[in-house]
Amino acid sequence: MREAVFVSDDVVDKKVTADKPVDDVLVTDILSEEDRLLRPQRMNDMIGQREVFSRLQISIRAARKRGETLGHILFDGPPGLGKTTFATCIPRELGVSMQIGNGATLKSPKDVVPYLTNAEEGSVLFIDEIHRMQKSVEEFLYPAMEDFRIDLTLGEGVNARTLNIRLKPFTLIGATTRTGLISAPLRDRFQMREHLDFYNVDELAMIVKRNAVKLNIPIEDEAAYEIAIRSRGTPRLANNRLRWVRDFADAEANGRITLVVAKDALKMQGIDCLGLDGQDRKFLETILRVFGGGPVGIESVAHTMNVTPDTLIDEVEPFILRSELLLRSPRGRCLTEKGYIHLGAKAEYAQRMPLKTFFN
Repeated sequence: MREAVFVSDDVVDKKVTADKPVDDVLVTDILSEEDRLLRPQRMNDMIGQREVFSRLQISIRAARKRGETLGHILFDGPPGLGKTTFATCIPRELGVSMQIGNGATLKSPKDVVPYLTNAEEGSVLFIDEIHRMQKSVEEFLYPAMEDFRIDLTLGEGVNARTLNIRLKPFTLIGATTRTGLISAPLRDRFQMREHLDFYNVDELAMIVKRNAVKLNIPIEDEAAYEIAIRSRGTPRLANNRLRWVRDFADAEANGRITLVVAKDALKMQGIDCLGLDGQDRKFLETILRVFGGGPVGIESVAHTMNVTPDTLIDEVEPFILRSELLLRSPRGRCLTEKGYIHLGAKAEYAQRMPLKTFFN
C-alpha cells in the first residue's frame, strides 16, 4: 500500500512499502533533477499568473486562520503553464503532506482507495490529467469530496454488504488540459476552478534569466528576451529553449549566452522569430504552395504532409491560430495576411481576392 508523499521546502521524499509496486506518477518520477531545480518551490517564487496566485493566497491564508481544510481546486489550461507547480507548492504553503496520482492509471474505484484511506488530516491529493479518469472512479469520488466518506461493497449477490468508511478531511487538486471531458457533477464539486493562461514576453524573460542563474550560465538581457519571444508564452518551452541554447553556448561559444548565440542556437533548432518550428512552417507552406493559401480541409493538408489530422489539430494548429497566421472558415483553413507576410509571400496575398470572400 502506498504512503503519502511528504513535501518539504527543498526535497520531496517518496515513501512506499515494498509489497506493492508503485504504478502512479509521483513527484520524483515526473521531474528530473534539473526540472526540480528550475521549478519554483514556493508560490512567492512563481512568476506570472498573478490573479490566480492572489486568489489562492487568500484561500490558503483563510484556511490556515480558521484551521480548516482547503477547498478542492481544479486547474485547467494548456500544457506547461504551471498547473503542477501550483499543485506542489500549495502543500508547502499549508505545511501538509501530499500524494500524487495520474488520472490515466485510475481505472476503477479500487485504484483510488489507497490514496483516500492514506490521506492525512488536511493533506493534499493531486490528480494530474484528471479528465482521463474512468466514469466509475469519478462517481466513487463524489461522496469522498463532499462528505469525506467512501462506500465499499464487500461480497456479491445476497451476501453483499456495504461498508461505510470515514475519511480524514483532505484537499483534492485536479489538473486538466481538457475541462470539457470532465463531467459537470465532478466539476461542480471543486470549490475553486482556476484557468491558467499564457505568459507575456516580460514574464518569460524573467523566468529565463532566473533559471539561467540556477543553471550557472551568464545570459544577456537581449538574449533572454529573444528566447522568451520564441517560447509561445509557455514557461516549459522557455526552459527547454534555454537548455538548448546553454548547450549550444557551451559547445560553440564561450559559455555565455549573447543575443547572437541565442539566435544561432534557435536557428539551428529550426525555431523562427515567432516560435514556429519546422512542422509549423511546413503546415503553412503546404497551404500556401499546394492549395494557394486556402481555404482547404484539414484532411487534405494532412494527407499531403503525410501526417494524421489529429496531429495538426492538436499539436500544430493551436499556436498558429493564436498567432493569427491562420483562419478556420466554414470552407476550411486559409492563411491570413499575417501568415502570408511571415512566409515572405506578401505579393501573393496582394493578388488574392479579399479574405472575406472565403466566408461567403
